[in-house]
Amino acid sequence: MPCPRHALPCAVPPHILERIVRNGTEEQRSRALSTLLQDTSHRTIRVHNALMRSTRRGAVPPRPAPETGPRRTVSDAGGTEILPGAMVREEGGAAIDDAAVNEAYDGLGSTFAFYSDVLGRSSIDDEGMALLATVHYGDHYENAFWNGRQMVFGDGDGELFKRFTASLDIIGHELTHGVTEDEAALMYVNQSGALNESISDVFGSLVKQYVRGQTAEQADWLIGDELLTDAVQGVALRSMKAPGTAYDDPVLGDDIQPDHMDRYVRMTADNGGVHINSGIPNKAFYLAATALGGYAWEKAGRIWYETLRAPQIRPNTTFRAFASVTVHQAGLLFGADARKAVSEAWQAVGIVVRAAGQVSAAGQVSAAGQVSAAG
Repeated sequence: MPCPRHALPCAVPPHILERIVRNGTEEQRSRALSTLLQDTSHRTIRVHNALMRSTRRGAVPPRPAPETGPRRTVSDAGGTEILPGAMVREEGGAAIDDAAVNEAYDGLGSTFAFYSDVLGRSSIDDEGMALLATVHYGDHYENAFWNGRQMVFGDGDGELFKRFTASLDIIGHELTHGVTEDEAALMYVNQSGALNESISDVFGSLVKQYVRGQTAEQADWLIGDELLTDAVQGVALRSMKAPGTAYDDPVLGDDIQPDHMDRYVRMTADNGGVHINSGIPNKAFYLAATALGGYAWEKAGRIWYETLRAPQIRPNTTFRAFASVTVHQAGLLFGADARKAVSEAWQAVGIVVRAAGQVSAAGQVSAAGQVSAAG
């Protein structure tokens, strides 16, 4: 089955769901197909919501300083596709006898705390935006997504995927789509779309590392490692440390994420491979974070965040342009050693940033320092 023309920023990429449609049991195929069809509609809603927020932001004067602390509301769709569903827990409310509700509530709080405590950001929009989530969405819906206004979580099919609230890095990933939308509005296509996905993986992983108190060396750098059931031959949806190694399963297929520009995938499906080619900047961040050492959010995370906010980042920003700004920000924030570490991380995945800040896809560097494109 062909991929929907427009991909949705969501936890499970469309190419995995397509493989389930081809390779799964009749019931697995039916649920994956249903998820794919719903995801196409949700993307339209997300684009509409983003445009509405952008219009309001341009027309309304800045609001007063926001209240401190998150404002969380978790609702229960009860297996329907009606949003937001019945409210079951709100800010300050006690935990209830529903693991998905409590996981969503805690995940929203952990993501808010990370952005607030580490980056000085007040919620998704930096203006104290309320954090809303709906759990138990759909009939065995096999995904989680940010629709421009709120988080939505399915319960998975129980055969291949567990409930999606179980993964903190997935919650951080999806909420970060809202941050990226607010700061840079990266187009969800080709390299800018892959950067959009990668930035969500970066900060989703950092939220998990922050909560666990892990250094860059201690972290697993896996995305969605809590989601796969024991029936799946794999460890996660993606690996930032080793893109292309997260799973190799008869139903899900093999992990096709590249880790270098030499293996960049040119395709029309998945909006130009946004969930696939994100492996390249993911690997660059992992290499930069481990080279800089310590807690990844302190240096590498700050560099990537300030890059996202930099005026040089445009909606159609490419890997090369983004790499150049990260190297510049590294030097501004942490000096020459950090600049060198970040530059070498990008070079290792096939993006060379030259001394003057110009960037080229990696090829052979001549004695004169000129770079020939190889992707």
